[in-house]
Amino acid sequence: MTGKSNLVNLDAMIKRADFAFSEDEGLTFEQFNTIPARELISGGLTGSILRKPDFQRETNHWTPEQVESLLECYIHGDLIPSVILWRSPSFLFVIDGGHRLSVLKAWMEDDYGDGQISHKMFGHDISSEQKKAADKTRKLVRERVNTWAYYKSLQDNEEDITQEQRTRLLTLTSRGLPVQWVQGNADKAETSFFNINMKGTPLDELEELLLRNRKKPVPIAARAIIRSGRGHKYWSSFAPEIAEKIENEAKDLHRLLFSPEIKRPIKTLDLPLGGSKGVRTAIQVLIDFILFANRKQQASVPTVESFPDDLEGLDTVATMKKVTALASRITGNDKGSLGLHPAIYYYGPTGRHSTPMFLGASSLIAEKLANNDKHFFQKFTKVRADLEHVLIQHKDLIATILQKNISKYRVPRYHLFLDSIINALSNGESVDEQIIIKLSQLEGKIIAGDFVKNSTKLGDEQKSKLFINVALIHGIKCPICCGYIDTEKSVSYDHVVRVREGGIGSADNGQLTHPYCNQSIKQ
Repeated sequence: MTGKSNLVNLDAMIKRADFAFSEDEGLTFEQFNTIPARELISGGLTGSILRKPDFQRETNHWTPEQVESLLECYIHGDLIPSVILWRSPSFLFVIDGGHRLSVLKAWMEDDYGDGQISHKMFGHDISSEQKKAADKTRKLVRERVNTWAYYKSLQDNEEDITQEQRTRLLTLTSRGLPVQWVQGNADKAETSFFNINMKGTPLDELEELLLRNRKKPVPIAARAIIRSGRGHKYWSSFAPEIAEKIENEAKDLHRLLFSPEIKRPIKTLDLPLGGSKGVRTAIQVLIDFILFANRKQQASVPTVESFPDDLEGLDTVATMKKVTALASRITGNDKGSLGLHPAIYYYGPTGRHSTPMFLGASSLIAEKLANNDKHFFQKFTKVRADLEHVLIQHKDLIATILQKNISKYRVPRYHLFLDSIINALSNGESVDEQIIIKLSQLEGKIIAGDFVKNSTKLGDEQKSKLFINVALIHGIKCPICCGYIDTEKSVSYDHVVRVREGGIGSADNGQLTHPYCNQSIKQ
């Protein structure tokens, strides 16, 4: 199975547009049978009017090897399947073949997700994973196919080239990708898109969810946040002031959840709460987080489909504000922030981000917020030091417990598991391995001690584990609750002796605390 971090992001190569958008109803195009590669380069006639539907999935599903293979087929004259286009009054829309067209343009532009066009689209916010995939692709193409610039140089010196080079040049200048056309209106084109894309390389469940619900608040918000308000603006039809609010909220939420970018082996406790922003599954994490944030009092978590289409953007803004409220309770410097330390609450024993731990903890906090359960947060703070001791000391066991659960049950099970530990500690119980196994409801399936893994190799995972363990030993703790402080993201500066009691504003009379502890716990 292809690792999602090894996929090439070519999404910037072809712009998006709304099927229904029309600048000039009188504009028409002649249908053609092929698209030569040279027409796709910036300034090319066909490339300038080529668009992807605004609901099209991101063009980031091919590996470096697949990119190189298509280019090899192209320059050798091998068969390449037709691309399918639909002609609107304003643009030529790609119904099928977006990756093939994008690969050719990426080759000519030398932009495999890290070039000028990509930087312009992503606002210079390109992840290290995206850059790594681009570098690998560029190297592979240079070794096996060579660059577009190389073939251009041969064209300029055609009198001094080999027969093989001349043959390739002839292929490049004479062939194009074959084209088929969808006839009909925008509705017919959209129907064709879904029919085609559910065959061959089908849309996965997440992609289909995003596409079929693209006008609803949750997909709009998730796409805005994952790109920090940059990239294609799925909210561009909203009024400018609404679009600006969405982009500002997205930027702040992206920073809260996905900054800084993680590097391995881990050498800092300043870790992103939501994991890597460069992994495609991050969008699923965001969708779940958004749904948790928008649950109502004494109600179940809503579904994406349960939201109405957002025609003006107001629902999207309201949805994102609830997400900000949840994120601000978990991290950040707002007065109610718990400042949960990611190394303790969201990362597994080897320093890898755990989606079930992050979403399970977030789901628990969201539920208590929705139910206005102030008692829970007071109870949590009283046992926080003991809870964090349990989470640190028994990370391997907890990771094993999560693995023993079926994937779709891990988040709700961790939600209940975490709540159970907090309740047990609050009742004065001592939580050891046996109690953890009991609370996980996996008695008989896990035996205390059988989860320890031995290895002779000190790889990145073990190095990360070692760093986190040592760093936490020397970590700063809140003097009010004795829990760990995430000093990079969430810290409050407190007077030991209050000003009203004669305290002064000196470092000797100051202490670092969690914002929530400073506001709600200190008496």
